[in-house]
Amino acid sequence: MLSNLTTIQKSFFGGSFNLMKNTFAISKGEIRGLFSNQLKKISDPKMREKVVEAWKLGCDQGGWKTVSDLTNMPFTLLTETKGINFVEHTIAVTEGAYGLAKAQLDTYKNKQPYPINLDVVVAGGLIHDVGKLVEYGFDENGNYQQARYGKILRHPFSGTLIAKEAGFNGDILNCIACHAKEGENRPQLMETILIHQADFSTFTPMKYLAAKKLIPFKN
Repeated sequence: MLSNLTTIQKSFFGGSFNLMKNTFAISKGEIRGLFSNQLKKISDPKMREKVVEAWKLGCDQGGWKTVSDLTNMPFTLLTETKGINFVEHTIAVTEGAYGLAKAQLDTYKNKQPYPINLDVVVAGGLIHDVGKLVEYGFDENGNYQQARYGKILRHPFSGTLIAKEAGFNGDILNCIACHAKEGENRPQLMETILIHQADFSTFTPMKYLAAKKLIPFKN
């Protein structure tokens, strides 16, 4: 079972909150395999490794033991996901944000009104929900549920702390802290805006579909 308590960013919590670390957990190699196509798009090898480290920390601290724990996890507990899992959602958001960035860069060219760092878009997309690795857990019947830690801090906050522990600086942290409702009306990186738009383009249709408010196109 779980062993070896690890403390996340004691300076933030005053040493009062601990998370479990599972020493028999998902490996970095398995994480690289899940996101191999996206990781290749990050030109900075140090940033690429920090993404993997953030996922490794999240998996360890959340006590996830196998890749199937991640590929069976719904990407949200707030609405029906129609079988779309956490890993698929992460890839879709990352590729969506990257596509939005490329569309502007390739179209605007020398008229581009603001810089867009593609490495930050991809890295931020891959770790935007990394806090869900400690926000979610299993109940006594093996079903996914919000863990106790998730009731204390939502994933934009816990994910920011995990990414900080993995070595990311303040700019990338903005992509996590401000990608959801916590970032509304807050200063944001352009990369955060792109990730936010890609994220909600995957979540809002599911919510509307469940509420029977999603209108199908008809010729």
